[in-house]
Amino acid sequence: MRIAAIDIGTNSLHMIVVRVRPDLSFEVIDREKAMVRLGAGGLDGKALTTEAMSAALQALSKFKRLAESHSVDVILAAATSATREARNGGEFLARIEAETGIRPRVITGAEEARLIHLAAVYGVDVGSARAVVIDIGGGSTEITLGTATSIQAARSFKIGVIRLTERFVKSDPLSGRDEQKLTKHVMSEIDRHCEQITAAGFDRVIGTSGTILSLGTVAAAMADGTVPSELRNLRVPAKQIRRLRKEAVALSLAQRLTMPGLDPRRADLIVAGAVLLDAIMRRLGAEDITLCDLALREGLVLDYIRRNSKHIKHVDAIPDVRRRSSLELAERCNYYAEHAQQVVRLALAIFDQTRALHGLTDREREWLEFAALLHDIGTHISYERHHRHSYYLIRNGDLRGFDPDEIEVIALVARYHRRGTPKRSHEEYSKLPSPLRRTVRTLASILRVAESLDRSHTQTIAGLDLRDRGDDALLQVHTSADAELEVWATNRHLQPFERILGKPVRLEAAAMATERRPLERVKGQAVAGRRTRAPRRSGTRPQKQANA
Repeated sequence: MRIAAIDIGTNSLHMIVVRVRPDLSFEVIDREKAMVRLGAGGLDGKALTTEAMSAALQALSKFKRLAESHSVDVILAAATSATREARNGGEFLARIEAETGIRPRVITGAEEARLIHLAAVYGVDVGSARAVVIDIGGGSTEITLGTATSIQAARSFKIGVIRLTERFVKSDPLSGRDEQKLTKHVMSEIDRHCEQITAAGFDRVIGTSGTILSLGTVAAAMADGTVPSELRNLRVPAKQIRRLRKEAVALSLAQRLTMPGLDPRRADLIVAGAVLLDAIMRRLGAEDITLCDLALREGLVLDYIRRNSKHIKHVDAIPDVRRRSSLELAERCNYYAEHAQQVVRLALAIFDQTRALHGLTDREREWLEFAALLHDIGTHISYERHHRHSYYLIRNGDLRGFDPDEIEVIALVARYHRRGTPKRSHEEYSKLPSPLRRTVRTLASILRVAESLDRSHTQTIAGLDLRDRGDDALLQVHTSADAELEVWATNRHLQPFERILGKPVRLEAAAMATERRPLERVKGQAVAGRRTRAPRRSGTRPQKQANA
């Protein structure tokens, strides 16, 4: 399975594309970043600027194309402080979905802290140790305490580098008075939380985010005279961070631009970042900080993997997203697997043996397969009118990989598997173009016959042959047990199928010869591999009535 994870941050937008391994670990196969300063001038309840939103939308459009080039199965996107605080944050989210198709969710500061901690302890081997994780963003800073398996304390503070720079950095270089104000504000925010952490005790400090990685790079370069080639798990002493703070505060912007290892795009923010990180480490009494290049986006991936391990196994077993999402919908609705499998096999056998008459293609054959798989899922709501419930669930079941017209056809074919046939007076059916209405009529007529041929839900029909005899067609079914109920039900539902064929259909049942092979499973079909009926809900399942 492949996942794209996007962090819509206050300072930067980040995306990673990962491949999930069979052991549910993952590897990054691509990444992209755009520093758009989304929160510049738009924090503390103000509106995101038009320029910032436009830049973010352009970046997200590029991210979407990159993700699609990797054929990702899902795109995860989380928006943080800039979006959650802005008075037009909802409008921005709506534009993202409308213009890119990405559906981001706004996460709380506490959720942001949790996901960051999850990523940090995945990236740095903490074992059974207790680790403090610090993430400095543009709008907020998260500080957590926990182990590799649990979190004891987690807080998000509104002290990101863009927010602090806009509020306190009034001169270049920063004046001593403004530095004191900045430090005092940071300490007032973090003091109580850090006191609780130091009282609980910790073994190491881990730093994530672009700001901390940038500070660590510059601090290491100042100490060693060369820019480090690898940042992952690099330990930076607290005294080097303190030295960097003193130098950054004393330099002008032009001078900071010459600092080895500093990304020029962060030169205006490094002052507030250095003061902030130094203040946190001082308050914790930390001796050093371990750099970690995993952050919120990796946390999104890890959280998704933990919550969707069953789905990921489906992805690996069934790579086709259309087939997989259909099966997942069936399973969510507690479908009767044995019956659904049998109806799929019978329907496709009838379709294949009448190709010359109906003239439909493999595209329509696939629609029939999915409609047959899902035709009875409406019983999840109620047996009464379950064909209508099936239509509703298919229409609203989040089937992925299908065009809207395809979903409508599949839903309608399932809806017409019993009782009424398609009529122009039916609103949903009448809205379809004429060629698709004909397709619905044809596929629904086949599905009605296939469903009737497993009327008892005991899979007594082992195979079938449909032969054109000129004046009529002979449907010969080969049975493995008593099929009286199937013959009776099928004869009652043949009329729509006969209209499609343009001739009467004669049904003949014969016991399967010992040398005859039973009806085979369709290669690669969505329902392959599941042989037992799904567990029933509480109570007994109502029996289908004779007039069903």
